[in-house]
Formats: sequence, structure tokens, C-alpha cells
Amino acid sequence: MGNSSSLMLRDEEIDEIMDETEFNRNQIVRLYSRFLSLDKKGQGYLSRDDFLNVPELAVNPLGDRIVDAFFTLASSNGDNEEQQLNFRQFVRILAHFQPISRVKKNALNSRKDKLLFAFKMYDLNKNDYITREEFKVILNSMVGANITSDQLDKIADRTIEEADADRDGKISFDEFCRAMEKTDIEEKMSIRFLN
Repeated sequence: MGNSSSLMLRDEEIDEIMDETEFNRNQIVRLYSRFLSLDKKGQGYLSRDDFLNVPELAVNPLGDRIVDAFFTLASSNGDNEEQQLNFRQFVRILAHFQPISRVKKNALNSRKDKLLFAFKMYDLNKNDYITREEFKVILNSMVGANITSDQLDKIADRTIEEADADRDGKISFDEFCRAMEKTDIEEKMSIRFLN
């Protein structure tokens, strides 16, 4: 599976991935097909450029941040020193976007995991905090020229003020989680994967 000569997933690999991610067999086969189509050079892994060539990410104002969060999350799991994702890593990250099941627990798909992915998108310098300046960069990416610089400053100031419980001028992951308590992150960060 790790190299381009492995064009088919073995049944035991599919079973392992099913156990680990809660994706069903059909979904895994479809994701593998998508992985192969993104791996245009047939290297057996995806690079940042492979992701940035996905049309939906290329036009998304946060596309670069989404891709960065993919690689940051894989790195924090000790999986990704080289900024490349193999199929197994690709599926593990996508598992974070499954709708949360009320019946089955998925270790990769909790509310906390979804919030961590979102937090990583805002934490530009990867120091485990979101500063006012980092928040402004992301907010500016989302709204662009639709608001003035003064409005952007006021939104950033108010957001930091409301979320920064310990008043250190930055938002920790715990503070981020508390600030997002009333947000339906389970729905907002879920993708319906086709069977």
C-alpha cells in the first residue's frame, strides 16, 4: 500500500482500516480510488501540492489552512515527519469528518478531535495558542475586503477578550473548546461519505 506498485488494497488492510476508522468497506474503496486520483505522480503518498490542486480546496479561502491542519494533525500523531500522507494517514484524517455516531464510538472522531482540527487551522505558528494576530489573519482570509481594518480589529479584540479566560492575551486549546461549547461542531465539521 505504501508505494505506487500497490494498486489494490488487501482485504486485511481494509479490515484494519474499518476497525480503526469506522468507515465501511465500500467507503474505504472509494477513498482509495480518490487517493489514487490525487496521487498524480503515482508515488504512493500525497504532498501539500496534491491537496492544493483539489479544486474545492483551491477556491476555498481557508484551503491552505485546511491542508496545513491535515499535515499538522498527522505530525502530532507522530505519523508524518516528511510532510507526506500515505493512504492510511489520509483515511485517518478524513475519519475526523465523519458524522459522530450515537451508537459506535470512533476514537478518531470525537467532538474534541473535531475541535482540535479547527484549532490547528487558527494556530498559524503551531505554538498551541491562537493570538489576536493569528485570528486576524484567518478572519481576513474568510471575509477579505468585505469589512474594514478597524472592524477586523474590533472583531479580533472582542473574540480574544471573550475566549481568553486566563487573560494572557491568547487562546489555548481548552479556552477554544469552552468558547465553542454552544457551536454544533459535530454537524459543521462532518462530511457525509457515500456508501
